[in-house]
Amino acid sequence: MLLGMGLGPVHAHASIFQGETLDTVANVLSWVVLVIVPIVGIAAFWLVHILPEKVAEKKKHPQAKAIQCLCLLSLAFGGLLWPLAWLWAYSKPVLYKMAYGTDKVEHGHDDASASPAKDDAEELKQLRKRLAELESKQADRSATAKGKA
Repeated sequence: MLLGMGLGPVHAHASIFQGETLDTVANVLSWVVLVIVPIVGIAAFWLVHILPEKVAEKKKHPQAKAIQCLCLLSLAFGGLLWPLAWLWAYSKPVLYKMAYGTDKVEHGHDDASASPAKDDAEELKQLRKRLAELESKQADRSATAKGKA
């Protein structure tokens, strides 16, 4: 009996679907492969290519705009320049620090443009106060010098 089962015909199916259902599943799968997979692939490729730019902005890298340009060029050249952008984003800008005294830069935030005006007004107020103090000291000295003479 066991020998009969082993040598007998076996029905094998390539899919769990049959007939019209198999055709429908194949059509849906082909549309997914032809339309959705390329869109997701292109989006993933683009997101990976802007990672160095995001890292540079997060680290306040002084050459963040140049790194962004290199990322865009890397998209045009099929990703060949991407490793350079990645290394550049993680590098420490030594020459920039030697020239400007810092290796971090604030990148185009609208909030930052409002605060310097406030700081300038505060600085102007302190300078006027200091000027008034110096003028009063000068007046005291000149009055003392006239009194002694």
